[in-house]
Amino acid sequence: MDQMQRDAISRSGDWAVEAIGLKKRFGDNQAVDGVDLKVRTGSVYGVLGPNGAGKTTTIRMLATLLRPDAGKARIFGYDVVKEAQIVRQLIGVTGQYASVDESLSATENLIIFSRLLGLGRAEARRKASELLEEFGLTEAARRPLKDFSGGMRRRLDLAASLIAQPPLIFLDEPTTGLDPRTRSQMWDTIRRLVKTGSTVLLTTQYLDEADQLADRIAVIDRGHVVAEGTVDELKASVGTSSLHLRVQNPQDTDKARRIVEQVLQVRSSVSAEAAKLTAPMADADRVTDLLLALRTGGIHLAEISVQKPSLDEVFLAITGHGVPSNETSDTAAKEAIV
Repeated sequence: MDQMQRDAISRSGDWAVEAIGLKKRFGDNQAVDGVDLKVRTGSVYGVLGPNGAGKTTTIRMLATLLRPDAGKARIFGYDVVKEAQIVRQLIGVTGQYASVDESLSATENLIIFSRLLGLGRAEARRKASELLEEFGLTEAARRPLKDFSGGMRRRLDLAASLIAQPPLIFLDEPTTGLDPRTRSQMWDTIRRLVKTGSTVLLTTQYLDEADQLADRIAVIDRGHVVAEGTVDELKASVGTSSLHLRVQNPQDTDKARRIVEQVLQVRSSVSAEAAKLTAPMADADRVTDLLLALRTGGIHLAEISVQKPSLDEVFLAITGHGVPSNETSDTAAKEAIV
């Protein structure tokens, strides 16, 4: 990170990204309709939304790749429209598909990107070597990209976006289509980026990814931010935790249900699997009373657990629909000529 980037972070105070009332229309489609975002420096900020919600269009406006129709946005205090050249020196952008040349090797691709960014020949080679090692691609460095797996290409794409060591990194669905092991490796890389001082703004179609990585999450639907907060805040906004019990003797199920309903003062449900009970739990202090009552009633438990609402349930409650497993980024934004 060079002196200009350090000065930018110091100048902006707590906020890496500030957006107010961003709007963008493509023909008759109002892709983004008044999005507000504030991303704290040194954090991972997740943006969730169904297909066509406006996520990618928002990212492209923040990254100076699309000009907003209305609203304002600042990156480390610099206006994305009026000071776009400065903003571009402070960000790295990684899209859904590897922006590399398949006819070249990984090393050659990174050297070309480095040279385009102004690094000398020797420095470009050194930087390429460091990034290939960081992303576990050293053994494949000389192989043509046509022989790379999808996960390897995605890692190379992220490596290319980090050549300039930008203080803010936009990751637009960086793990789409990756196998679980490669996704986990990418998660570790993102965590390391934040530990070394970067800020990450992440769009994702994987709710567990946002749950694992994001310090705060914005849910975008139909061009609006419909909810924003930490994972725990969003989960708390849609309901209480639930208590799950399984009794050792299935014949005790009905008796256990009556005790649960009496002690917790709620209605419980019995799952299709015998001997399992589920009940909402608004007051955690009552769990101790429940366990004592079950023991007094001669009921022995095989399992007990407390579960918060899942992020899937949060998303469904907020938007009224889930995130399709084959979600892609906003088509209009992808097709726009910048």
